[in-house]
Amino acid sequence: MIMNQQSAVVYCRVSTEKETQSSSLERQQEELTRYAKEQGYEVKRVFKDKHSGYDVEREGLLEMLDFIKEKEINALFVQDETRLGRGNARMAVLHLLQKTETDVFSMRDEGPLQLNEMDTMLLEILAIVEEYQRRIHNAKIRRGMRRAVENGYRPENNLSNRGNPNGQERKDVPVEEIVNLRNRGFTFEEIAMTLRGLGFEVSKATVHRRYREHQEGSEQIK
Repeated sequence: MIMNQQSAVVYCRVSTEKETQSSSLERQQEELTRYAKEQGYEVKRVFKDKHSGYDVEREGLLEMLDFIKEKEINALFVQDETRLGRGNARMAVLHLLQKTETDVFSMRDEGPLQLNEMDTMLLEILAIVEEYQRRIHNAKIRRGMRRAVENGYRPENNLSNRGNPNGQERKDVPVEEIVNLRNRGFTFEEIAMTLRGLGFEVSKATVHRRYREHQEGSEQIK
């Protein structure tokens, strides 16, 4: 029985556009692809950047982070930790990879990326802070919902499967509820989270767009 290979991506970076650096990119790709296969991983994609490691606005890096999250990639292979970034940019990238539970392998370390004690401690602190930020944010949403209900807001009146069989289908975006919540002081992000809790798969951008369209339509009627 052949076991399914775990998925991986390769990330290569050089800091300038010089021709010699271009050959370095190709060398990184060849070495890292071979190394990943030796470790039993199937390389799904290779991402490259010719950009400073101090900057997080790198096209290859941003594409890679999206790809890892979307495809649930198991591992990332790099030449060494500085390829991911330098200074604060490096820690930011490592934190995002930690959130997606992506293993990082370094050729320099001949295995999993080895972080020093300070880096490890900083990543732990970032994870704790983010968790408490999430808890505070959710608490604000719950508080806002309680306040809205106390002021007469009744989401079940307009939602099917919530007490009104003739109400709006849950798969549709309830524009009236968006407007009601917005008028009660909710941010677009809070509205999106509230609606997701009620069964609507909507993003902050969708909520904002629907609210804007409603406002523009109301202005035209006037």
